[in-house]
Amino acid sequence: MTDSTSTSTEAVLDRARFGADGLLPAIVQEESSKDVLMLGYMDREALRRTLTEGRVTFWSRSRSEYWRKGDTSGHAQYVRAAALDCDDDTLLVTVHQVGAACHTGAHRCFDVDPLDPVTASAPDTVGTSAPGAATGGVAG
Repeated sequence: MTDSTSTSTEAVLDRARFGADGLLPAIVQEESSKDVLMLGYMDREALRRTLTEGRVTFWSRSRSEYWRKGDTSGHAQYVRAAALDCDDDTLLVTVHQVGAACHTGAHRCFDVDPLDPVTASAPDTVGTSAPGAATGGVAG
């Protein structure tokens, strides 16, 4: 690891706002399709490994151990980019996914039983608010 890589990794580790449990939610997105593949959790060490080793490392909340996608299945996640959100409390990891991302064998963890969309519509506020006022509605 070069000094600049070490410095930038340390800066990210210091900037990340881990929860009271010491964990940071990590959303994993596929580089080519932009599909959201899964959500995992990282502690400081898992984030360090992810940023320096090129493979996504998570902290298992149920097993209390580190794990890397693909170590047993061969379905690996290779890091292409990583970014903290605007509050520094969630990580987006863009990956090259090899094989399935979900432990069930599905391409992504969100494929199963999609929820019904919210069907309530926003009140029609077009033309009823003061100029420049935020209405919260979506014009369409």
